[in-house]
Amino acid sequence: MKKKTVSACSCNHKIIFVLTIIFAIFLITLTAFTIVSIQNKIKQGKYIGQDFVTKDTITVTGTGEVYTQPDLAIITLSVKSEARTVIEAMTENTEKMNAVIDLIKAKNVDSKDLKTVSFNIYPRYEWQKEEVEIFPNTESKRVLVGYEITQSLQVKIRNLNKIGEIIQTATVAGINQVGALQFTIDNQDEFKKQAREEAIKEAKEKAKELSSQLGVKLLKITDFSEGGNIPRPLYYDTAFKEASGADSTPTPQIETGENKIQVSVSITFEIN
Repeated sequence: MKKKTVSACSCNHKIIFVLTIIFAIFLITLTAFTIVSIQNKIKQGKYIGQDFVTKDTITVTGTGEVYTQPDLAIITLSVKSEARTVIEAMTENTEKMNAVIDLIKAKNVDSKDLKTVSFNIYPRYEWQKEEVEIFPNTESKRVLVGYEITQSLQVKIRNLNKIGEIIQTATVAGINQVGALQFTIDNQDEFKKQAREEAIKEAKEKAKELSSQLGVKLLKITDFSEGGNIPRPLYYDTAFKEASGADSTPTPQIETGENKIQVSVSITFEIN
């Protein structure tokens, strides 16, 4: 029997045929991708040079105010000491401030409401004339004469009825500078919420009235912004001289007044 043989030429034809099919598929895919890309660019080109479509809107504002009595007083008490040496000034200052802290704690002020906010040591200089003056030389020289130490304690007073009593007690114990007494609200979030509700209500009422006058219909809200106007608390700056005894220092009467919390809003409505 004769054996059948597959010629090399036949195999080459098959390989060429397969490669031709693969190349044809590649060309079809590339052509389809190119057509889709061109169509997208044509669609985008339609909007080049044209303005964006704008929607008709109206913007209204509203303001809400809440008045409330403060529930927290913050005051800064300071001891200023002067002495020839740092050790002497430090000893005097520390003894007085420690006594102040103990007496304030005795007034049921919690330790968390006491905070040392500054402790400063400064050299004190004076200009003195030369001991021997030779005319016309009358120059002076700068001479170190001592040191000054100032320690400041911030106190939060939650029982506002005790403000004057605490100030009086502190001055007797050695405080000789009192400043930055302010009245504030410990938690303002609830009052801000109330003010915001009033502001939004006022803005919506304005929008309804305005749309009625213009003969348009309110649709959805497209923009909202909020701003607060909470004034700085009222401050009292007072300086006390060192008192010699409790009887010589009267208890100041402190009036807390009211604080105003204000919130303003701006609302933009789409109209039709």
